[in-house]
Amino acid sequence: MSYLVPIHRPSSIRWAVTLNFLTPDEECLVVAKANRLEFWRQDAGELVLEHHQVVFGRVTMLHRLRSVSHQPDHLFVGTNRHAYFTVSWDQATKRLKTEKSYMDQAEGGAREVQNEEKCVVDPSGRYFVLESFEGIITVIPILKSKRGSGKPEDRTDIGPPVPARIPELFVRSLAFLYGYHKPRLALLWEDGHGKAYIKVKEISYTAGNPPDPGVVEINDTTITLANLRDQGASHIIPVEEHQLSFIVLGETTIIGITHDGSQLCTLRLTEPTVFVAWERLSRDRFVLADDYGNLHLLWLTIISDDEDFSGRDAENLDIKKLGSTSRASSLVSLGNGFMFVASHQGDSKVVKIDEKKGSVQDVQSMSNIAPVLDFAVMDMGSGGEEGQTNEYSSGQARIVTGSGAFQDGSLRSVRSGVGLEELGILGNIGGIRDMFSLRSTGAQRYVDTLVASFVGETRVFRFGSEGEVEEVGDYKGFDLSESTMVAANVLNEQILQVTASSVRLVDTEGGTILSEWTPAKGQTITDSAANDDKVLIAVDGVSLLVLDIQAGLAILAEKHFDNQSQIACLAVPGPTSSICIAGFWQSATISIFGLKSLDLLHTETVGDESGVSVPRTILMTQVLAEEPPTLFVGMADGIVFTFSVSLDYSLFAKKRVVLGTQQASFRTLSRPDGLHNVFAICEHPSLIYGSEGKLIYSAVTADTATCVCPFDSELYPGSIMVATAEELKIAAVDTKRATHVRSLPVKETVRRVAYSARLRAFGLGTIARSVQDGREIAKGHVKLVDEVLFGLLDTYDLDTDEVVESSMRAELDDGNGEARERFIVGTGYLDEENDEALRGRILIFDVTEDRKLFLIAEKEVKGACKCLDVLDNCILAGLVKSVVVYSFRREASRSKLRRRASYRTSTAPVDFSVTGNHVAISDLMKSVSIAEFKRGENGLSDSLTEVARHFQTTWSTGVAHVAEDTYLESDAEGNLMVLHQNQNGVTEDDRRRLEVTSEMLLDEVVNKIQRITVPASPDATVIPRAFLATVDGSIYLFALIAPRKQGMLMSLQASMAAHVRSIGHLPFNKYRAFKNTVRQADEPFRFVDGELIERFLECEESLQEEIVDGVKASAEEVRAMVESLKRLH
Repeated sequence: MSYLVPIHRPSSIRWAVTLNFLTPDEECLVVAKANRLEFWRQDAGELVLEHHQVVFGRVTMLHRLRSVSHQPDHLFVGTNRHAYFTVSWDQATKRLKTEKSYMDQAEGGAREVQNEEKCVVDPSGRYFVLESFEGIITVIPILKSKRGSGKPEDRTDIGPPVPARIPELFVRSLAFLYGYHKPRLALLWEDGHGKAYIKVKEISYTAGNPPDPGVVEINDTTITLANLRDQGASHIIPVEEHQLSFIVLGETTIIGITHDGSQLCTLRLTEPTVFVAWERLSRDRFVLADDYGNLHLLWLTIISDDEDFSGRDAENLDIKKLGSTSRASSLVSLGNGFMFVASHQGDSKVVKIDEKKGSVQDVQSMSNIAPVLDFAVMDMGSGGEEGQTNEYSSGQARIVTGSGAFQDGSLRSVRSGVGLEELGILGNIGGIRDMFSLRSTGAQRYVDTLVASFVGETRVFRFGSEGEVEEVGDYKGFDLSESTMVAANVLNEQILQVTASSVRLVDTEGGTILSEWTPAKGQTITDSAANDDKVLIAVDGVSLLVLDIQAGLAILAEKHFDNQSQIACLAVPGPTSSICIAGFWQSATISIFGLKSLDLLHTETVGDESGVSVPRTILMTQVLAEEPPTLFVGMADGIVFTFSVSLDYSLFAKKRVVLGTQQASFRTLSRPDGLHNVFAICEHPSLIYGSEGKLIYSAVTADTATCVCPFDSELYPGSIMVATAEELKIAAVDTKRATHVRSLPVKETVRRVAYSARLRAFGLGTIARSVQDGREIAKGHVKLVDEVLFGLLDTYDLDTDEVVESSMRAELDDGNGEARERFIVGTGYLDEENDEALRGRILIFDVTEDRKLFLIAEKEVKGACKCLDVLDNCILAGLVKSVVVYSFRREASRSKLRRRASYRTSTAPVDFSVTGNHVAISDLMKSVSIAEFKRGENGLSDSLTEVARHFQTTWSTGVAHVAEDTYLESDAEGNLMVLHQNQNGVTEDDRRRLEVTSEMLLDEVVNKIQRITVPASPDATVIPRAFLATVDGSIYLFALIAPRKQGMLMSLQASMAAHVRSIGHLPFNKYRAFKNTVRQADEPFRFVDGELIERFLECEESLQEEIVDGVKASAEEVRAMVESLKRLH
């Protein structure tokens, strides 16, 4: 059984609309990202996310349904399953409410439109018109009615959809026209020869008696424009209150058409372009976006003799370029010159348009990694040894994607976790063991001093208000010749310092030592903790003392232990706490004592007596609102236990998390709401914070940190100090988890990404686009990019019309019997007219010592090299209708590729997955086949022979080996399938057949599947096996479910599907059911949707109890399991 969960949700925005949705008086922006709706409000010129909602369907249209009274608007939504519904905002519950829903409006036997679905609304607000199928338009009446008692309340709703046939099959654009009593619809369409036409139709609707939806009549008018001169015409823009009825956007011209269908004016473009979106600014001003990322202002020059528009005449059309931005999918005006540019292949942006200056200024950017054409996994965030594993390492993986297209192309580093933004580096200061921040005077609000503890010494740094930093050689009576265990501001404007030999209280004003306590001769302070008025110290690991700060460090309480109860760690929670906590080595226990008397209040065993799992760090703080304090215990083997602490100091709600293989140290970070986050330093630093009553563990992008401390300074409020093995820096840390994207703009399509950890570099295959003499020219490059700085190191230019099709890194023979890391690139030529031309090449690059690309081998092949891999120390190449195995040999300065074996495919191979001497081949049309490579013996040639096949027609896009004889396949219709070869089948036919063991509809096209290896702990619920990247910018984690958890997860998904409803009343099972042009299933088959499972944590406790009723587990058990699954990402 299979499990799938998103670790980066879709970021591509194709649809956007503004409406008064959240309140009647304020517009908000609604955007659609695949199956997600996001609602953004404007705040001080920027957009702020207000709400988001998952839809059980891919959103293909959005539109505003205006309210006729002072009420919030409704939102009209359409999905790719041809379900249409309206939603409103419920102010009481702060949730979306479905108003009307029409399910499964698909036309049997009709073919879906080849380009995007279209939705337009009649200017008078009477009809929606949709085009989802060729030759069919669907009319949805907009109903306005009165309801309620007393003062009537206007209500807007939609009626049942009514389909109507039209002879025009391929419609490029459609728009309702202004100024007609009966709605008129203008269609820009093309015939089977690619010639463009315009036709205006008149729509009549007659309502029916329920359940009869009514009747729609569509009649041609006299307005017809046949065979437009500009065959690249793409959009119709309706014009209001002019003699012009509409404007037609073409590639070389823009023409204005009057109400009688005559051409009034023509604007010839200085440079040909392809317009992709437009938005109205006013009656006579429009913003146009083209395919190259440019924004243009189009306006009508008007001559007017009166003010009632009766003699108004359009004199001319003018256009000017405003500037460049991301390639737009749609444009939405936000008012006051602000425009939202929704983009599929670049970052979506809010821009400010200055019409007078003719400029565009970026105001806000929404990161978008779509479409992900290829990606590489740099590291998995693991690092366990001898079976020790990080339970959520897959969520900490650093993934580098080739994203965007052409001018929006970029290399993106994606990591999910808590962001750490460097604000400054203090210098190359290594070896810091611990740090403490201080206020020089008690009256100060901000800290200005950093105490850094090293082995055998302490150093102090003072910070000025302007950012200057000074190291001081003497600080307020501090002992700088020893390591500091504790340094803190305490009561009465005093500063506390604890070292191995003394406890000191110094005056903040004069710096004099007010009190000092030292252990007896020969004894050493081994650990310490403090709050505002008490100091807790351990002497020689066997004596526990409490010193009273207000009494001049007098001993308040003392407790002695034998050598079998040595103290391992100490903690004093809170500034005025009445308890203290100690951890013990031999017994592997933690004990809670009264701070004034050291009376034992509670003891808890947390480890074993082997000495491996013993408590090493303790912290108690308030992380969750309206909940008991949380006690964190860091064990020596990387395990972290958490407990809730009751009023009588007993511990309950024990939970266990593995953060690494070594002990984690904790620091509290204050939040404005009075709660705290906990920063855990270990192999993979993590921020622990509270959300919805739960503890959330999230990776922090600070892999090299060795210790941290809060540093709330005047210049950098709310910041932290971060020490690494080599430097000290100040940084700002996020308060919760987010996806962090780092970008290297390439300005070319990054089609292929190969990563070499040994070379510390990426090998990229890119495609640049330019326009020369009105013709688009594609140019391919191979680029070398540094992994750390994301800086370009070198570029290799390919031939004209040659583009990169595939790339990889491999260890190949260097001619001396040693393996050397190299990049291998497969190319193809776009010139299909010249049969004599080369169709493709295989290029092998070495990287020189000065980090330059050096071509060492080249092989011409008959066909584009679509995919590459390494099979038994040979190069495996996927060509047109064949897979070829080449051997590589390096001799002196010459390299040679020799053909060893080949395998004939049905169409074209698009992806490989190699395991041992077997290769899974993903075929363009014929699904997956498995071939076996055998070395020739006794003079026979090597062979590559098919041993198994999936006998179905599937337009495959990728394949990966995920378990023994098990493969994950994706197809071009958004489906995922898990295929298994039964090696123990009874017949040869059984053993040759790949059987489907799991399948579901992802509803996003997967471009790349990357196999991963993550060691799983014995009690893991799922075992991560692959990452998947999609056209919409999603990255998913695919995992196999542990056998003992399969029934539980499948039952939980079934129960969740029955209890958790989507807006629009869309059923989950139908949404995730396999669907292609051949068949459609009723529900996902042995596939668990992790996103649905994780919504269990969002449910009320009463609903959780209902859900688990048929799961054969308690709500607490299910919550614990789902929380562990959520930590995967």
